[in-house]
Amino acid sequence: MSDGERPIRVLLADDQALVRGALAALLALEDDIEVVCELDDGAGAAQAVRAHAVDVAVLDIEMPEVGGLEAAEEVLAAGTGCAVLIVTTFGRPGYMRRAVEAGVRGFVVKDTPAEELAQAVREVHAGRQVLDPGLLAQSLSEGRSPLTVREQEVLRAALDGSTVREIAQTLRLSPGTVRNHLSSAIGKAHARTRAEAAAIARDRGWL
Repeated sequence: MSDGERPIRVLLADDQALVRGALAALLALEDDIEVVCELDDGAGAAQAVRAHAVDVAVLDIEMPEVGGLEAAEEVLAAGTGCAVLIVTTFGRPGYMRRAVEAGVRGFVVKDTPAEELAQAVREVHAGRQVLDPGLLAQSLSEGRSPLTVREQEVLRAALDGSTVREIAQTLRLSPGTVRNHLSSAIGKAHARTRAEAAAIARDRGWL
């Protein structure tokens, strides 16, 4: 980093303290990168980006209250010019596709070498795109999610083993309507049961 240039200001959001701490420590080794804010959830990320003049928000996908995709949308909608880099354990092509469609510039997995992670921060800050090549190829081969919004809702509700009646009560639908959506989703996922369909949809990033 040349004299007079300020370091790239980074926000980290990850609900696992050890992982977040490790990422912060790795990035702190770089002269041109400064971690200025750490969060254990995506909630408040947009406000923190503005408050700390963040250049790059590094977000996990699955967090307890507000996940990385939702947080990314809020950060980008805030109009601060902050770039978003998703760094996640959940290397699912569907997640990456949704992230890119939301305007996220980078999507890498957590086993990415430290020097590559730091470079990914620099690349997205410079306006370039950084996508895990394996996930990109898989995403292109699988295509978009075939599920409708309602099918996504019923499968998401089925993830915890809820019965048809419980799902119907949660979504305020009739049991018959829930069965129809589940049947359609099971067929699209090429699954045998709603639990299997929900698991497949989750793993492919459709939910």
